[in-house]
Amino acid sequence: MLPHPGIIKKTDSLMKIIFAGTPVFAATALNALIQEHYDIVSVLTQPDRPAGRGMKVSSSAVKLSAQAHGLKLLQPQSLKDHTIHEQLREMNADLMIVAAYGLILPESVLTLPRLGCLNIHASLLPRWRGAAPIQRAILADDHETGITIMQMDAGLDTGAMLLKESIAISHHDTAQTLHDKLSQLGAHAIVKALTLMQQNRLIPTTQDETLACYAGKISKTEALINWNQTAAQIDRAIRAYNPAPGAYTIFRGQTIKIWQASIIAQDADQPGKVVAIERDGIIVACGTGIIRLEMIQKSGGKRLSAAEFLAGFKLHPGDFFDTNSSAVDSHG
Repeated sequence: MLPHPGIIKKTDSLMKIIFAGTPVFAATALNALIQEHYDIVSVLTQPDRPAGRGMKVSSSAVKLSAQAHGLKLLQPQSLKDHTIHEQLREMNADLMIVAAYGLILPESVLTLPRLGCLNIHASLLPRWRGAAPIQRAILADDHETGITIMQMDAGLDTGAMLLKESIAISHHDTAQTLHDKLSQLGAHAIVKALTLMQQNRLIPTTQDETLACYAGKISKTEALINWNQTAAQIDRAIRAYNPAPGAYTIFRGQTIKIWQASIIAQDADQPGKVVAIERDGIIVACGTGIIRLEMIQKSGGKRLSAAEFLAGFKLHPGDFFDTNSSAVDSHG
């Protein structure tokens, strides 16, 4: 059975912590812990991998932070290997903090620290367990989201909740802007949780399984705009898939990504029809309502304002974006 952290005594202020994470979301939390002078005995992050259009091998944000602060760094391919288990056991850590690490922690690792492992999860659990809670919250038109600090167990984000911090989702939030807000909130929440833990004031709360939702990983194919949906649904999709993989549509065989849009009317017309061309946007009919496309990118090009895009791309009122395409995004 995994330990509950509510038993930590105030004298444990110098407890030894292992930190596991990979992207900016995790690095923000690591930096906050370093700033608060917690004893980070080791940092785990994923191995360097090719990234970006040039596929240049790059280090994770967590690795860069760990190196900048002279912390011990491990980059195992997996946590199932006996060697990494021995390395972690020898650290004699009190606690492991995990944030967007990207590798599965087997139960043999979860039980290594004296007080188990805490996860910084980017949703208000039990809503949106899984890989893409930020995007799924926008797609579902949730009005709020937040951070849950939870005790990790063998399930997928099923452990006891220790602390929740919430924020509103605005009608202008993209996955990127919401990610950035949650990164800061996650850093604040884990520091707050450790403070409360040291005061023996954290009380584990079991998740209500009837309220759980699965936030499946985002695929490129689902980012293809379905013009038969309502303008509100399409607007949420454009925001949820920004910055990755990017919502896209097809026009005469060409892939076009849409990075910014706004709902302008509830009038009806044929879905996918270009209703008008205006200086500040391309007006397109949806299944219900009309949307203005404001920031656009053709395959192989740069993100452009509607005016800049139209200067080099022929599009006229009465044209149609494809409403039945199964094409796969070619932007990569």
